[in-house]
Amino acid sequence: MNKAKKKTSMDDYQKALSSFSKAMKFFRKQDFDKAKQSLDDLIKEHSEEMELIDRAKLYLEIIKHRKEKESPTLKSFEDLYQYGIFRMNQGKHEQALDLFQKANKKKPKQGKVYYAMADTYCLMGDKDKCISSLKTAIQLDEFYGILAQNETDFDVFEEDEEFNSLFE
Repeated sequence: MNKAKKKTSMDDYQKALSSFSKAMKFFRKQDFDKAKQSLDDLIKEHSEEMELIDRAKLYLEIIKHRKEKESPTLKSFEDLYQYGIFRMNQGKHEQALDLFQKANKKKPKQGKVYYAMADTYCLMGDKDKCISSLKTAIQLDEFYGILAQNETDFDVFEEDEEFNSLFE
């Protein structure tokens, strides 16, 4: 094998190894969706690196089984809402919002769902959606205005005029 071919295959191996490492970082953080995507990309883009492909397939199986265990059957409004709160507290904001939206479809116009969505959007740094959701929660039940004024998650908006106008 000539030096140019050896260097190219070594560069490809380094890229594949880097991709695998990235997937493992997601895996260790238990961000299984991103880990799965990274492993799928690795298999697609570096199919010649059989050792890494075999490891990737093993981790994909582990992810599959963990996701099956981790996904409870959520049927009721309360199940969806409570699991959404759990996900929000884990920092899995997108999953939490998805659960809150499903809960809202089961039982529309529940202030606690809009309040939880506002809190989640706040944690994500999305001020506009936070304020919009909080406004809806307060319109449905004024209690959420009192609650919001005492919620530490909303402290980032303490000096914000638009946010404070919700409580006038």
